Amino acid sequence: MAPGQVIEEGGRANVYAVEPKMYVDDTQRFGFNEYAEKLNGRLAMIGFISALIIEATTGHGVLSWLTNF
Repeated sequence: MAPGQVIEEGGRANVYAVEPKMYVDDTQRFGFNEYAEKLNGRLAMIGFISALIIEATTGHGVLSWLTNF
């Protein structure tokens, strides 16, 4: 028998949807915690690598872009 399957009178099989188990995450996701520090570090690494790629492809540094008017 499959999950959610019920045998009715007369031998007929009826399949109902199976409710998923509820999951509640009670961990703190704001402020100074391990999750926030890992996220900030990963975003900083992405920004640094992006700046290196821009400098390598254009030949101009990011600071020269910001100071040129």
